[in-house]
Amino acid sequence: MTRASTARRLATGAAYGGGGVGLAGAALVALLREEARAARRRVDARRQPDPPSGDGVYGRGRGTPISFTVLGDSSAVGLGVDRAARTPGVLIASALAELAERPVRLTRLAVSGAKSPQLDAQVDAALLERPDVALIMIGANDVTSRTRPAVSVRHLGDAVRRLTAAGAEVVVGTCPDLGTIRPIGQPLRTLARRWSRQMAAAQTIAVVEAGGRTVSLGSALGPTFATDRSLFSRDEFHPSAAGYAHAAAVLLPSVADALGVWPASADRRRGTLRRETVRPVASAAARAASRTGSEVQPAEVPGPGAEPWGGWALLRRRRPPEIAAVGQAEPAQQEPATT
Repeated sequence: MTRASTARRLATGAAYGGGGVGLAGAALVALLREEARAARRRVDARRQPDPPSGDGVYGRGRGTPISFTVLGDSSAVGLGVDRAARTPGVLIASALAELAERPVRLTRLAVSGAKSPQLDAQVDAALLERPDVALIMIGANDVTSRTRPAVSVRHLGDAVRRLTAAGAEVVVGTCPDLGTIRPIGQPLRTLARRWSRQMAAAQTIAVVEAGGRTVSLGSALGPTFATDRSLFSRDEFHPSAAGYAHAAAVLLPSVADALGVWPASADRRRGTLRRETVRPVASAAARAASRTGSEVQPAEVPGPGAEPWGGWALLRRRRPPEIAAVGQAEPAQQEPATT
């Protein structure tokens, strides 16, 4: 067994009490399947159309625009809101333009319903844009479709590797906590939470090994969403405008830091940077999967024998800044329509 596979086993197995689901009997399996079908019918009945992409240039000023590309599934699309200004891509692009004091060109390539194997085609399109930074939000559909984690993380790792090889910084928002979804009943809800955290931990290891960084959306959208139903949209599955603003605020510091435009003073102010430690990557992945807004990125530890579990990672926890839930952000330059 390689060091990488050992790390994956530690993060997705031992860290959560075993890698298997351990379902007891055909009756329970049948119950879970029926709950899943009922939840899907309820969500589909209330589903809204995708919001506008918001593609274009945000911010004004001199200099070549920063190329910012968003890939992934419906959470990256912003499904659940009706205006581009309320989607995570536009919220982050607008904030980045202010932080960098440069225009930001947003390109949304995410597709509602996408699973990790479908990232390949999105990356093909992204490479044509030559992004400076790429944000990937993926994983929920892998869990709900019971895609094998090994398959999911392999495609995600390949996507990150291709983007970083092309010179892009990559930030991945890991699988959110599906145990907070109201249409999902018990015992499926408990299993959904466990599967989500296992997926997030496995994603983190794959992304760090590929040279990217991750931000935990599982805990960020978990306890907060579980107690505040206004953070969900009408379908009770996807976030509302307030929910996406919360997610964008969690992601923004890592995206800005990857570009070198996140001010160090922001982390020092009011104890914004909660904690910063270097851990073996599997340990960092397991801890990040259940802690609000945790960021994990590659780290180097000098000296012999410094990689006992397959590499090291920097684990950071920041307090997210405030981002307005309902903005009026419009691109300074709209992308031409395609036919």
